[in-house]
This record gives sequence, structure tokens and C-alpha cells, in this order.
Amino acid sequence: MKQDNYHHGDLKNALIDAGINILRQEGVRGLSLRNTAKQAGVSHSAPYAHFKDKQALIAAISTRGLKQLYQEVSGIAAQYRAQPAAQLFEVAWAYTEFGINDTGLFNIIFSRILKSEHDYPEFVEISHQNFALIVDVIENNQQAGILSQCDPNLTAVSIWSMVHGFIALVLEKQIPSSILREYSIKELLHKVLHQFINLENE
Repeated sequence: MKQDNYHHGDLKNALIDAGINILRQEGVRGLSLRNTAKQAGVSHSAPYAHFKDKQALIAAISTRGLKQLYQEVSGIAAQYRAQPAAQLFEVAWAYTEFGINDTGLFNIIFSRILKSEHDYPEFVEISHQNFALIVDVIENNQQAGILSQCDPNLTAVSIWSMVHGFIALVLEKQIPSSILREYSIKELLHKVLHQFINLENE
């Protein structure tokens, strides 16, 4: 039986939850407003009360995911604030864990499937907050002498690219099994970063 008797505001969150569940189970290909409605147990027309199309649903899911990522990473950044090198690595690891543990959500956030990001101000705002958090970690490490005094925004892009590429290799199972037999994913990330950054400089 379809259940459209949500209180105001509940249906939107229920649909976002349903969309995330579809991503986890089926990936991006399984995501549609009709499937989301079915997963949420509402009529196929119910999603249109909150989302004009699939892109609007994707924006809402991506925004939810970026908020979750920010919450997790900012907590780690604050915890290790007084240990800059450890902060840099643990933030990178938290980001990596997010990608590995919630791949469906991670993929939809960073897949460019959202075509007109600037049509969704909340998504843009949380995107900027996540990048600003990375820059803040970089500046903390620059002040400690761990990173060079380059433009912190460019350094943030460089390190973010490195970690994001690492996650992609893990998810696509492109890291040689001989390496994975020797190191855990966390140990391997540490060694990859240590090739470029002195993570022991404390």
C-alpha cells in the first residue's frame, strides 16, 4: 500500500534516503524518481512535490552526502589540530574511508552527473565549505613548516587530487595485489602521501 501521509518536510528526506539506498544497492543507473518513490513506499507522482526532475533529486542527494563528508572530516580536523602532520593524514584517511564505505554516494557526488551545479545554491555552499576545510588543513601544515609556503589553494588541489586518485584506484581495483598483500589500504595511503609530504615531521 502506498503511504503518502508524511508530515511536511518528511517526504523530502524520505525520498533522499530512498535515493541513497538505491545508489548503494544499484548504483547511479538504478536512480530515478519512479524508483525512488517505489523505494520510499509512495506513489510515483509524490517525488514531484519536492523535486522537479531527476537532477533536483541528485542535487539533494549530493548535498546530503557533502554535508555528511564535511561533518566527518571537520571532526577529524579539529581532533588533530595540534598535530598538523597527523591532521593532514587523518583527514585524507577520513576522505578515503568515505569513498570506500559509501561508494554509491561518493560516486554521485563526484561523477559530474549533476549538470548545472550553480542552479542548486545549497550544493554550491557545502562544496565551498568542504574545499575551505581542506585549505585550512593545508594552512595549518604550512604554519608548522610541514608543507611549503605555496598558494594554499593550489596545494589543496594538488593533495586532494592525489588522494582522490588513490581512492579511484582502490575502487577500480587497480592497485596490484602484490602491494595489497603487503600493506593495508590505510598503510598504503600513508606511504603514498609520505612520498611527497614529511608526515613524520612532528
